[in-house]
Amino acid sequence: MRGQGANLWENNRVSVAAQAAGPRWEEILLMGRHVVLIEDEPNIAEAVRFLLMRDGWSVDAHTDGATAVEVIREAGPDLVILDLMLPGKSGLEIVRELRAAEGMQNLPVLMLTARGQLRDREMAEKAGVTRFMTKPFSNTEVLTAVRDLHAQAGQG
Repeated sequence: MRGQGANLWENNRVSVAAQAAGPRWEEILLMGRHVVLIEDEPNIAEAVRFLLMRDGWSVDAHTDGATAVEVIREAGPDLVILDLMLPGKSGLEIVRELRAAEGMQNLPVLMLTARGQLRDREMAEKAGVTRFMTKPFSNTEVLTAVRDLHAQAGQG
């Protein structure tokens, strides 16, 4: 997939309007494989973004918990990757708000966290997290989880 998008871009076959729209042209070319990543640690956010883009995903990265729900609603992603501990609002609060919002009840949410105790997992599941992953994690673990969640949502 990456080759197709890159070739179109490099050969100037993408319209001026698509170029002006910013990163959204990738979403169109990649047929909707779109993730919103809410992570405040820059190194982790960049690593996950790079990994997913290399796998053919369009990735919108965001760092602030306070505006995360609005960002997710506006983006309309296929899935969300969310840190538990964020500035402004916790990942658990964000998931609860998403689950209460119309049309967001079935949105797959992968929660990444440095806190891996059983109690944290239970709280995340109760809030509506689809899958829970403890940091540090491997590239393979992230890709497998994202692909599985996408397929389970009936979009793969």
